[in-house]
Amino acid sequence: MQIRADQLQARLDAGLRGPYTVFGDELLLVNEAVDAIRASAQAQGYTTREQHQVERGFDWDVLLAQSRELSLFGERKLIEIRLPTGKPGRDGAQALAALAQETSADVLMLVLLPRLDAATQKSDWFSRLVDAGVAVRVDSIEADQLGAWMRTRLARHGLRMPSGAAGQACLDMLVARTEGNLLAAHQEVEKLALLVPPGELDPAQVEDLVQGAARYSVFRLGEGVLAGDLPRLLRMLEGLQGEGVAPVLAHWSLAEEVRAWLRLRQGLEAGENFAALARANRIWGPKEKLLQRALPHLGLPLLEGLLLRAAACDRAIKGLRPPGIPHEPWEAVRHLALAMAQAAAPLPAASPHGARLVLLAAD
Repeated sequence: MQIRADQLQARLDAGLRGPYTVFGDELLLVNEAVDAIRASAQAQGYTTREQHQVERGFDWDVLLAQSRELSLFGERKLIEIRLPTGKPGRDGAQALAALAQETSADVLMLVLLPRLDAATQKSDWFSRLVDAGVAVRVDSIEADQLGAWMRTRLARHGLRMPSGAAGQACLDMLVARTEGNLLAAHQEVEKLALLVPPGELDPAQVEDLVQGAARYSVFRLGEGVLAGDLPRLLRMLEGLQGEGVAPVLAHWSLAEEVRAWLRLRQGLEAGENFAALARANRIWGPKEKLLQRALPHLGLPLLEGLLLRAAACDRAIKGLRPPGIPHEPWEAVRHLALAMAQAAAPLPAASPHGARLVLLAAD
């Protein structure tokens, strides 16, 4: 039978039914499924574990022979077969099909595979594994599923989000902080479980803890720009440069901020609500408040000018020499960040930073 990863524990609690096949690319969830199978096997007396990594030249005959060997001491064993490519070849396909049909109370087989295409899932060897035992499909957690996934994981530790808009905003912030990195999402949940007592979460406390874990993140550059604290903004840029972050990534983050500002300004001028626009553009927490304060200074001509400035900086980072833009990549990034900061909170004429910047358009 084939099941989802979240159905595995209930099946294990009902008793072992091998062979087990776990397939998918979400490493965290694959490891959790494997650990659950190992723990159940250990509890059922499978005290010996053999691991086989299938690589070029792998001898399937040796694996077949070892799977049929009986322990001198009557020990039960778990045999793990890791196939990173998901393609066993002719000999491997025959061996896996044979192993799927062999039943022994003393041997439990676990096959680990990456995500499989439809053709592989219809192959004879895979179909035999599915029919003979349990195949655990580990699906990736998509962006629109991450919030529910984190809420469930928090509940395991006795933690829950506040009801209403405050709780949703808090959850949205966690999702934005970890989207695309399930391991990071897991680590944030585990950190909250370690530092916060069970019960309802305090959004302000969660915000402080999460932000403390992302001190030098390109995804916080927009907040740094809007805050108007130029020394802090420059420290952030220096920190990112010192950590080896590619200037193209920092530039991309800043350019995305400008595009988001432009979308919000266009929406406001079309009569839309700021809060709804902010949510649609994944802006919340401190950045939402800072942007609401800055938007009166950000007219359409000014934002379009900043977008042109971002495009020029992009050319400089790629080795071209646009006029009026520093040619060194990180200097071009600093130039754009300071231009954005000046637009969001116009600097005094005496500012040493403001004196160097001339925006391409003014409201």
